[in-house]
Amino acid sequence: MRISAALVAAATLFGVAACGNSSANSSSGSASSSELLLGGDSGTPTFVKNFNPFATNKRVGTNYIYEPLMVMNPVDGKMSPFLAKSYKVVDSKTVQYTLRDGVKWQDGKALTTDDVLFSFNLMKKYAALDSLGVWQRMSDISASGDVITIKFKTDDVPAVSIVSQQLIVPEHIWKDVKDPVKWTNTDPVGTGPYKVGTFNPNQYTMTKSTTYWQANKVAAATLVLPASNTQMDIVSKGYDWAYAYMTDVKKTWLSKNSKNAYWFPAAGVISLYPNLTKAPFNDVNFRQGLNYALDRDAIAKNAEEGYMDSAGQNGLILPGQNDWVSSDIPNKGKITQSTKTALEYFKKAGYTQQDGKLVDSSGKQVELTITTANGYSDWLRGVQTVQKQLSAIGISVKLTQPQPAAYNQALNNGDFDLAVGGFGGNGSVYQAYNTLLNSEYALPVGTATTSNFQRYKNADVDTLLTKFRATTNTSDQKEIINQLQKVVYNEVPVLAMFYGGSWGLFNSDKFTGWPSEDDPYSLPVPYAQCSLLILTHLKKA
Repeated sequence: MRISAALVAAATLFGVAACGNSSANSSSGSASSSELLLGGDSGTPTFVKNFNPFATNKRVGTNYIYEPLMVMNPVDGKMSPFLAKSYKVVDSKTVQYTLRDGVKWQDGKALTTDDVLFSFNLMKKYAALDSLGVWQRMSDISASGDVITIKFKTDDVPAVSIVSQQLIVPEHIWKDVKDPVKWTNTDPVGTGPYKVGTFNPNQYTMTKSTTYWQANKVAAATLVLPASNTQMDIVSKGYDWAYAYMTDVKKTWLSKNSKNAYWFPAAGVISLYPNLTKAPFNDVNFRQGLNYALDRDAIAKNAEEGYMDSAGQNGLILPGQNDWVSSDIPNKGKITQSTKTALEYFKKAGYTQQDGKLVDSSGKQVELTITTANGYSDWLRGVQTVQKQLSAIGISVKLTQPQPAAYNQALNNGDFDLAVGGFGGNGSVYQAYNTLLNSEYALPVGTATTSNFQRYKNADVDTLLTKFRATTNTSDQKEIINQLQKVVYNEVPVLAMFYGGSWGLFNSDKFTGWPSEDDPYSLPVPYAQCSLLILTHLKKA
């Protein structure tokens, strides 16, 4: 597995297994110049026709049918207007959206504010539909003319980015659905750029919607989505867009076609979570010892085969979040490995080197266990490198690899010494720090939590997070993030190691304008809302 399940669980499913028929068996050279062969909806041997936008097992193409008010670019957190032509943060408890004029559902009916109100209230009525947790934050939604007003329960400016991404459904169809939780919505009607075309268990197609409000920006007339995509298929069948990790991508992908390209941007911070409820990890000096013992560059190179950079100890994903970097932290948070500095910190914690071993005052060697999920090959390579590095300084390190379900249980319950995990990647700097540091999630060991797995508690940090939620001033937000960076850098509640990647493969024979390092307008993923940014950005070659 090449990307943290804690970051984007669905991403791990794409770019596996094989099959193909009809259009998927033709190369880009022989396929229609307006047809886009897309490898990004797999993970199961065959497809089930489920286009319910609220379902966890919905088809990837659902994101091309239904749209939100705004679409966020996970690279930098910036939002683009979609069904809302603009939005305004009125105060820390209120946001207003102005609905776009002239938007039609794919059956020809006009989109209205009633559809938006209905969609949000549907999730209020059926909590199982509320996968974003919008009603955990919202207290009310109303409309006046074309302006939609959402009220939050408390000061909650960061919630704007969450409610903005809620997909909107047509009231005239969904109001008659008896059980919207179980409904598979086999004939979906949205406002988006594509409709479902042909569908079978091995492949489905999507055709361009002629009623789409920005149809002039949609270059591909047809999308072809095979059920599974091997590396061999992606290369030999001339995929236009695929999401897949490739060893030696230059030889495997680039050398096969001069129009092939790839972009593997950072999509999260893969880290070691120290269990702060137990010694010696509850001692910041011991954590700093570990911090300076690690050679992050070597860990990143071995874990991600050189594709991803090492991560800074400030918790930011660079370069996308460069605007948030604190000038008070040296080298953008990058830690240079130093055995001398590591031993100095270990000594402050009560540990010294004797005969090549790091021992406590009684002469007992430091022993620790690192937990990682079985099957996550990049994580394993990373922690094997960590094991060698810590062993070199005299620490006895054991690796344990429970199956993913058992790994998640151990992580949630705090049953570990050090555990590999990931955070960030959704575009919100605040959300990354909140899930990492908020004491609200620091539940007792044995009680499952969903975030802050290391059980970090700091009342001053909680105050900073509360202040961020209450301010709409960007300068104040920046200062709060500066202080949160210092906490992560100085107190080491997590040991950042390397970035998890987003594995975008492209071919420009038929379409150009793919996201890239020079033009990072979206992550190159086909399974998230930001794919709308890509499908409305492409041009015919």
